[in-house]
Amino acid sequence: MKPVSTPQPTQKTSAPTHVLILEARFYEDIANELVRGAVSELERAGATYERLSVPGAFEIPGAIAFVLRGMAGGAHRAAFDGFVALGCVIRGETAHFDYVCGESARGLQDLAVQHGAAIGYGIRLGSAPRSIAATRAATPRAPACA
Repeated sequence: MKPVSTPQPTQKTSAPTHVLILEARFYEDIANELVRGAVSELERAGATYERLSVPGAFEIPGAIAFVLRGMAGGAHRAAFDGFVALGCVIRGETAHFDYVCGESARGLQDLAVQHGAAIGYGIRLGSAPRSIAATRAATPRAPACA
């Protein structure tokens, strides 16, 4: 009779975390700083990433929803473990600020809750002058998003 060998557990090699950075490009200089910080943190963590640009913060939830639907149907070429939403909304003289801030935040939260999506919220909001918003964008806050 031949001895029965016990199967040995295989070493599971896990792929690095793969993240989609969604960047609202309305304020190019601020967006560049936000992306620079997020990329730095993702690379430091050993994550891989792809980038997708949208016109403004309002469009970010819709873009994530399209990607999630594509992933669910197998249409998207990559599966993402999470998302980082980056943008800046600066208060002007109309109610536009309130609508964009509220709807982008609500949309991202809805996606996180309904789809179990990991979404880092890196949309800077402010009523400060644009120069202060640019300075704040350069402040390292990416760890919270990444």
